[in-house]
Amino acid sequence: MLWCLLCIVVFVLGIAHWIYNWRNPRCNGKLPPGSMGFPIVGETFQFFAPYTTSDVSPFIRKRMQRYGSLFRTSLVGRKIVVSTDPDVNRFIFQQEGKLVQSWYMDSFDDIVGKENVLSAHGILHKYLRNLILNLFGSESLKQRLVFEIEELTGKHLLLWSCEPGVELKQAMSTMIYNFTVSKLFSCNASRSGEKLRDCYSAFLDGLISFPLNIPGTAYWKCLQTALDLLFALPFAAFESASSAVVLALKYLRNNPLALAELTEEHEAILREREAKDSGITWKEYKSMIFTHMVINETIRLGNVVPAIFRKVVKDVEIQGYTIPAGWIILACTPAVHLNPTTYEHPLTFNPWRWKGRELNAGSKFFMGFGSGSRLCAGAEFVKLQMSIFLHHLVTRYRWTVTNEGDAVRQPGLVFPQGFHVQISKRIS
Repeated sequence: MLWCLLCIVVFVLGIAHWIYNWRNPRCNGKLPPGSMGFPIVGETFQFFAPYTTSDVSPFIRKRMQRYGSLFRTSLVGRKIVVSTDPDVNRFIFQQEGKLVQSWYMDSFDDIVGKENVLSAHGILHKYLRNLILNLFGSESLKQRLVFEIEELTGKHLLLWSCEPGVELKQAMSTMIYNFTVSKLFSCNASRSGEKLRDCYSAFLDGLISFPLNIPGTAYWKCLQTALDLLFALPFAAFESASSAVVLALKYLRNNPLALAELTEEHEAILREREAKDSGITWKEYKSMIFTHMVINETIRLGNVVPAIFRKVVKDVEIQGYTIPAGWIILACTPAVHLNPTTYEHPLTFNPWRWKGRELNAGSKFFMGFGSGSRLCAGAEFVKLQMSIFLHHLVTRYRWTVTNEGDAVRQPGLVFPQGFHVQISKRIS
């Protein structure tokens, strides 16, 4: 009986010691304030709780108010420091390859493979990045792909105008995915379009999820799709572009002045074109100043990319705190993009706020396409695709939203009910 009681006491003390160590991680210095939540699961469920506003997530907002711009937590079994400070973020991005390296949630690497363009490091990352830039960088877009993207966009808009309605998010995703896959793998992705859409749906649901490999979970379904290691690029391209197009139409629909100025810019391009039947040139694309302002404002307010991760490889000393090696730093883009000290009335769609600002580069106040050496290799492709789509839509078609649905963040952006529009050709 005594031995049994002793075993129980030892077990309880062991559990208490484990919980204490979980809540108070070891550090050669002072950790940022915060809470590690429950053992193992941490604060994962609170972090992934869906919300429908454009504001900073309730999870982040609540902790910013309690702990400040730098705080610790635990997500999907990982020790995390969240930064909502643009100066801290800039410092971290400058330490790429020194104190930190790129990192995505374990579920991402398990699904896509560790040797993908987003998670790779060093020589491998440089090789894969150059591969992407050769296919989708500015020179390739300028010399070869402008015509192809315009032809593709024009063909699909014409097809959609012949239908009673189209779910634009899925339609754009499929169009851009098929195009990027055909360029990467020299294959006709449309032949297996239905299967690809099913794979993508499972992929997106499980991508940033708790890595619980049990049949029926989103993570398990995602693993079953057996996606290629280079799927990271089509994912980044078509998910960013299709989501941004839907958000742009949402915002423009509620801002007739912005829509009018956008339309005038593109109609002016047509009026000034010598050959009326010619397509968009690179020079015309670069002249679309207000269009680029609309794109940047859409990316800023929409926050298609809700976070940028870095893994600490050597202890980081910042603002009097120590972030230990092995921890993950989460740079919170919405907290930067929606900061009222940087952007007046940050929840208002206002493309004119970009007048006179740099439109083609990231900064500590704008991380819509990444930052530092990891600036998105496909950023120009996304902006070109959006510009061409908007050009054709506002000059050749009329569009009506038939079922807007909600934009849900969990924290990644999804459209559970889709975004349904009716497109019809303009009568000259």
